[in-house]
Amino acid sequence: MKNRIIVMFILFFFIISIVGVYSTSYILPSDYRELYLKQLIWYLIGFIIMYLIYRGKKGFFYKYSVILYIIGNLLLLLVLFFGTRTNGAIAWFNIPGIGTFQPSEFMKICLIILFSTELDKYNKMVKNIKTEFTLIIKCLFILLIPTILTFLEPDTGNVIIYIIIYISMLFAYGIGYKWVIITGLICIVGITLFGYLYFYKKELFVNIFGTNFFYRIDRLLEWKNKEGMQLENALAAIGSSPKYGYGIGKTPIYIPEANTDFISSVIISNIGFYLSTGIILLFLLFDILLIILAIKNNNINRYLIVGILSILFFQQIQNIGMNIGILPITGITLPFISYGGSSLISYLILISLITNINKQKKQSN
Repeated sequence: MKNRIIVMFILFFFIISIVGVYSTSYILPSDYRELYLKQLIWYLIGFIIMYLIYRGKKGFFYKYSVILYIIGNLLLLLVLFFGTRTNGAIAWFNIPGIGTFQPSEFMKICLIILFSTELDKYNKMVKNIKTEFTLIIKCLFILLIPTILTFLEPDTGNVIIYIIIYISMLFAYGIGYKWVIITGLICIVGITLFGYLYFYKKELFVNIFGTNFFYRIDRLLEWKNKEGMQLENALAAIGSSPKYGYGIGKTPIYIPEANTDFISSVIISNIGFYLSTGIILLFLLFDILLIILAIKNNNINRYLIVGILSILFFQQIQNIGMNIGILPITGITLPFISYGGSSLISYLILISLITNINKQKKQSN
């Protein structure tokens, strides 16, 4: 029954995504007009992969967690040397006749599975300062390698997501509050030093981090003054939208990255406030369902679901927030809705892991 509800949600997201991507085709260059058809194909491929994982044996993805992690890091390393540069980042492999492949999207899956297995091992030990410290350091090391490789692409959005996975899954494990306080103090000191260099010692900041990173931070901070073509046009489209929207495919102004990062603004301007609120409620109900599943599952499966829930919830908040100007622009897409083969299939794989858990749990009862 739970799997049927999950599939029902995914089908709703599928319809919203195809309509949304189709709407963006009217404001994008002519060579982007068929993206909704490509999105349809990616969804069909994703559904096939979902079914295959659903049919898999119990825990097979846990068994190969280390191997998946190693393969993921090798792909992140290789893309730096053999990847295709797009919008200033080398984050994709170009596969002739198929399209692009982004390893960092699938690294999220590898991290969640490996963290789940590690947390489950330590959950069977006596919790004390030593075991908790060892766990934190071990998981931090696991996090560090893909974070550095992804940062070099550069892909700030997925780096943030890796960190979100790490923090949320440690919380699910039940890490002691003393570590939260220590980590918080370290972060405050680090952010303060980072901010001081950025605002008051720009030359030193550039010498340490490089010009490219300086401009990436500068772009993140544009939202404070509601500056930048993307944000200004997105706010104009949303703010001028009638109560029930302009209609499908009738976005009144060009919005850069409309099919990916800023698809939320296109959808809101096309269908208006009421239907957009309905979509947000749909996401909320889906998140609540995952929370219920996390509570009802055992430790290793609970960790997995929490990791998946954390990135979905974060991306929903971040994408919608940056589209309406209340959060920085980070290049984070809206799960299941934004165009993109790698990101979409990675989300569907994550959901298929949950359906596999539900099926196996049913069979064991």
